[in-house]
Amino acid sequence: MIHFEWPWLFALLPLPWVLRLLLSSVDQAKDAALRVPFLDDFKSLTSKSVVEKPQKLKLWLAVVGWVLLIVAAARPQWIGEPIDIPVSGRDLMMAVDLSMSMEQEDFQFEGRLINRLQASKFVAGDFIERRVGDRIGLILFGERAYLQTPLTFDRKTVRTLLDESFLGLAGENTAIGDAIGLAVKRLRENKKTDESVENVLVLLTDGANTAGEINPLQAADLAAHEGLKVYTIGIGADELLVRSMFGTQRINPSRDLDEKTLTKIAEKTGGKYFRARNTQELTKIYSILDELEPVEHDPKQFRPQKSLFHWPASSALLMAVLVCLL
Repeated sequence: MIHFEWPWLFALLPLPWVLRLLLSSVDQAKDAALRVPFLDDFKSLTSKSVVEKPQKLKLWLAVVGWVLLIVAAARPQWIGEPIDIPVSGRDLMMAVDLSMSMEQEDFQFEGRLINRLQASKFVAGDFIERRVGDRIGLILFGERAYLQTPLTFDRKTVRTLLDESFLGLAGENTAIGDAIGLAVKRLRENKKTDESVENVLVLLTDGANTAGEINPLQAADLAAHEGLKVYTIGIGADELLVRSMFGTQRINPSRDLDEKTLTKIAEKTGGKYFRARNTQELTKIYSILDELEPVEHDPKQFRPQKSLFHWPASSALLMAVLVCLL
């Protein structure tokens, strides 16, 4: 349907007619500097109907142009059919570890070994795509924590920036406490505008807190006080076969993973700790998160709007050009 944003402007349609009634007409004879006595002799050379036709045409063109100008000023819009948009009422931050330990290749994807960061990108990227209705933000942390993407409904941009991240971007060590603290700060700023919004942090790491200024458990206490629920994911295989000059050895590539601290962080904030030893487990964890934090809440309707003012405005300009040419 067509909708006019300012329909009251149609009251100006009779304005030219009102002005014509209120203002006196201009007497062209008074402006003549020279009177020619025999000017009437030339009238017979020009047909009266030929003179009147352009005048009537100009009048109608001017009327049409004025109507089109008023229509354009009233801001016509085309309102489309209602579209349901799922809105979860949730602000979800993702914190991804970029320390150099994430370089360990102990995950398999499509028959080939990949490192932990690559596995995280594949699985977390699909998780982001499914979070329709959530505002999602991205924190990248290593020795320091950085806000890569503020909270946004633009899931495509968040996934792109996650895919473009690389090892060592935020330093070589791991600052888990700083990542939680930064999430609390950003979510607190956004919660001032809407107290009903649920705040969730999904933190993925493969190590222990070895850097930063904030203790992880103190950061967890702060998160709990602010109503931030933290889900922690410990990533890394328990066993890896390594060939050396002494033969094949079995090692634990996740020996530095501080599962005790990650579990306490989740418990303090009402979240949950997950352990991902391979790609399948990591995928399953994000599926569980979808169940724990459902995507769809109360759908809201959105009707797309398309402005149409340029059509009557350009047509009115065309009418004005034709009047000038005549």
